[in-house]
Amino acid sequence: MFVSPAFAQAAGVAAAPSLFESLIPFMLIFVVFYFLLIRPQQKKAKDHKSMQSSIRRGDKIITSGGIFGSVVRVKEDEGILEVEIAEGVKVKVDRNMVSGIVAKTEPADKASKNDTKGDNDDAKGDDSKSKGSLKNLLSGKK
Repeated sequence: MFVSPAFAQAAGVAAAPSLFESLIPFMLIFVVFYFLLIRPQQKKAKDHKSMQSSIRRGDKIITSGGIFGSVVRVKEDEGILEVEIAEGVKVKVDRNMVSGIVAKTEPADKASKNDTKGDNDDAKGDDSKSKGSLKNLLSGKK
């Protein structure tokens, strides 16, 4: 025989680790996964959900299919957006299928203030203050 009988008997004497000690590595792995994978994914999903809920008329969006367009109408109760993808071509898109907002419009009260300022600035030939106005965003000016 290759193993002496005394050495074979001594192998059974070692104490078994407790249940808590055997679960420590698994708990450490879960904590690492939580901070590196689960938590960032939940934050990204929350940000995406808030982005989708903040879509309003005039925003330029991109759908998950890769179609660019500007929002013409928002139906809050149905969760549907009417998006103009070309001159006179409108499609209905589910709000959940929007993957991003390319250009955000200003709220109506700010846009009306910028439009009145922009008209005066255009008369002077200086449109540096009216760059973000709704009228310029819709006409394609930068």
